[in-house]
Amino acid sequence: MSHYKSNLRDVEFNLFEVNRIQDYLGTGVWVDLDEETARDILVEIERLAREVFAASYVDQDRIPLKLEEDGEVHLPESVLAGVRAFQEGGWGRLGLPIEMGGMPVPPSLGWATQEFQLAANTTTSWYSDAGLFARVLFEEGTEEQKEFAKLSVEKNWAGTMVLTEPDAGSDVGAGSTKATDQDDGTWHLEGVKRFITGGEHDAADNIIHLVLARPEGAIAGTKGLSLFIVPKYLVNEDGSLGERNGVFATNLEKKMGLKGSTTCELTFGADRPAVGYLVGDVHDGIRQMFLVVEGARMMIGTKSMGTLSSGYLNALEYAKERRQGADLTEATDKTAPKVPIINHPNVRRSLMTQKAYAEGLRALVMYTAWVQDQVILHPGDDKWERRSDLLLPLVKGYSSEKAYEQLAQSLQVFGGSGYTQDYPIEQYLRDTKIDTIYEGTTGIQALDLFFRKIARDQGSALASLASEMTEFVKGGVDDDPLATERERLGVMLDDVQTHIGKMVEHLMGSFAGDSEEIYKVGLLTNALLESLAEVIIAWRLLVHAEIAIGKTEDPFYKGKVESARWFLRITAPQVAVRRASAETEDGGLMELPVEAF
Repeated sequence: MSHYKSNLRDVEFNLFEVNRIQDYLGTGVWVDLDEETARDILVEIERLAREVFAASYVDQDRIPLKLEEDGEVHLPESVLAGVRAFQEGGWGRLGLPIEMGGMPVPPSLGWATQEFQLAANTTTSWYSDAGLFARVLFEEGTEEQKEFAKLSVEKNWAGTMVLTEPDAGSDVGAGSTKATDQDDGTWHLEGVKRFITGGEHDAADNIIHLVLARPEGAIAGTKGLSLFIVPKYLVNEDGSLGERNGVFATNLEKKMGLKGSTTCELTFGADRPAVGYLVGDVHDGIRQMFLVVEGARMMIGTKSMGTLSSGYLNALEYAKERRQGADLTEATDKTAPKVPIINHPNVRRSLMTQKAYAEGLRALVMYTAWVQDQVILHPGDDKWERRSDLLLPLVKGYSSEKAYEQLAQSLQVFGGSGYTQDYPIEQYLRDTKIDTIYEGTTGIQALDLFFRKIARDQGSALASLASEMTEFVKGGVDDDPLATERERLGVMLDDVQTHIGKMVEHLMGSFAGDSEEIYKVGLLTNALLESLAEVIIAWRLLVHAEIAIGKTEDPFYKGKVESARWFLRITAPQVAVRRASAETEDGGLMELPVEAF
């Protein structure tokens, strides 16, 4: 039986009952896509994920990968079988523009299918689909490079994003990999990069590395970086593979989780030139690379959300079947029958919390994806682009943190059995921990949220979103069954706005001459990310509850209403505590001597 338990019903609810993507299917770039086809795509990808991707989930964790002397890495056959099934189905073209030979679908539908793949088996999913890399190259490249991007899709070549260096870490601008112009349209790269996901494997005939490097003579920092295409094998004019390029994996990281994903140290130009091509013939590397990074951040948030959902559903199934202890009302009766542990209050509390977070994170991801749909539908209205930018650090940062936290509770439901490899939760935890670190740690996401997405935007995107939430709070009817929850949401929104106001006050103080006021901002950013995510999720879950409230004879809809109520019940007090902490922050922690730690 597959470890992976999807929630196709909730995915469809988000897409078609809440966000109503069918209202704009059949129009614009999606003119050839209707609701029936969209639902068929979901069903088929869910089946592929559950039956095929999930089949190699254990193998990719427990069959050790080895870096051979020739720099090659060979994946388990079961993983390669999943990759082949995905590619033979043509699913790598899903979401790509027609001009690339793709099948255009709204981002919301694309991310829904990604949830299934990533949660069933992240590593197989990553080896299968390099559409993000090809699309960025197609959008940013020269005419010749656009053709190269189309060729890479046709031939199912893999792709990587190559940023991190051993001494630079998250400080991308400190990178020292050098690019030397050869005056013939090519560049030679020299340097070492680290933590490169998919840097070497045999799931594709070629791997196209997108590499940040500093041209000789360029300025320091991120502004001096350019983006280069560095293929594993050089490509001949007729599209066939040429000689081996001078980029090799020189180490394979041993990791806590995602062991089947090759995380490599890549060395450029050690024994032979590493030939690269400047993307777009322009030195605009950090902006170009962040088109990939932003897609990767959305992917990580989707991955962690989907994994939590499967973890919760595994725990729920176990709690319904596992009998242990008498009902609490009969605890003193030694002859009382044992009951399923879902009857025990503490287990039930844990399960409802997991359900609320799993559905809440899906609501956040799917709403963000719907906003991305609006960016395409309304290209002249930058409101949607700014809103998407605002939501992205929440999707990546909050989803990854809460998924890991709540998966620990999924394991707890299993008791000691959950700590063994008899059940998938221990692997879920190991495979999910990286999500809080990948593509910018949660602390980096929180800094990005406040400084770039709120302060630099002068609060415009946030104000627009808050206005919609305020209208929802006021939107109840007489005898509104959600009146208490609307009121609670309004209080949460006020708490978040006060929290932000204190941070802006400290920021202004730092501009006015008291430079250490900025420390107070830094001490409050992670708390802001949590609170803002929670108020937005609470809003979206109440939107769900409003749709479901008249249909509660169906357990699915009853569960939607109750998980929304539960989420507000457990998060509203936390948002209030963070507001109080923001109002009293004095920065004293930064004055503490290092020796005191």
